[in-house]
Parts: sequence; C-alpha cells; structure tokens
Amino acid sequence: MVRNLFPNASEGARKLLVHRAVAGQEVIRLKPGLFLLCREVRRTEPHPYVLPALLHSPSHISLESALAHHGFIPGAVQQVSCVTALRSRSFTTPVGVFSFYRVPARPPRVGVEAVKLDAHSWAFIATPLRALADMIYLNRDVSWSNDGPAYVLESLRIEEEDLANVSFAALPEIRESIRSRRVVEYLDQLAREATRVGGTP
Repeated sequence: MVRNLFPNASEGARKLLVHRAVAGQEVIRLKPGLFLLCREVRRTEPHPYVLPALLHSPSHISLESALAHHGFIPGAVQQVSCVTALRSRSFTTPVGVFSFYRVPARPPRVGVEAVKLDAHSWAFIATPLRALADMIYLNRDVSWSNDGPAYVLESLRIEEEDLANVSFAALPEIRESIRSRRVVEYLDQLAREATRVGGTP
C-alpha cells in the first residue's frame, strides 16, 4: 500500500514513513512487515480469527478458540489459539495474543472448515472433532486408559449433550492425518462414548 501511495520514493524512504506512522500510533505493527491501521482511521474492525492466517501460515483456529466458537466450552477465551504445521510461535500484539502450536498433520487441514465470519471475513476453523484431536495431541499426558471421557466432560467441561452432537464423519481422515496411536485410540473410544450418550457418529 505504501509503495502504491509513494511510487517514486525509495525503499528506505518508504520504511521511514512506516516507522514514523508506527511511532505516531497511526499504524499498529503486528509483526515485521505486517501492519494494521489504527482504530480511528480504519473503516472496519478485523475479526480476531482473520489475523492468524496473516501472522503465521498455514494455520487454523483450533483448541479452546475453536471449541468456544462452536459453543462447546463456557466463558471467554483470552487468546486466539491456533494449530500450525510449522513451528510453534506466539505473537503478543496491541490487538490480542495469538498462539500457534505445532501439530504435524498431513494434510494439515483435515477436519477444518472455511467459515464465513461476517460480510467481509473468512477463516479456517477446526470442527469440534479436529479441535479435540489437536488438544489431545498437544496434551501428551492425556490418554483414554488414564482419563477416559473425564478429560472431555470434566477437564474441558463439555456437556454430554454437546458430545452427543459431535460429528465423527471426518474421523477416518483425521486418524490418517495425525497418525498418533494415543490420539486415534482416544478418538475411537470417544466415538463409542458419544454413541452411548445418544450421538450418531
């Protein structure tokens, strides 16, 4: 955008302009090379789920953020939690904290949907099943033999009714994508538990 506004300026002059705009709080720096206009001059407010794809890609909204988006866990989530196939990173910005956790899934977006957030915004968000798979993968002490459904129903405080409504249609693809014996065993048993409490995997 700066290059378009000042086509005849040198690269150094453009960088100086951006530096002055950041110092004057007209522009917010999210990371090197990525900026956001200040609230007073931007026309729309960016949805927090749009920014992760710009900060660290490929990635998708997952974990507590995805479960909160789907209404599966109570309360507000204080940061945006994401999963990436790249290295784990965290960005603390003036517009929020964005944390990325590595889950080496291939392909990385199995069980992830493109969700329309508003008239102008889309984001890749994990389905409830994929969000649970990501959480179980990252919480290495969790296993079905040790925790059973208590991890989901008590630690995460997911209601049995919500568990019963989780779609397990993507389970075969998630099983092949993540390829963790511990995660696969947990999800397989969770599917049986969902059937027991009245779901239809």
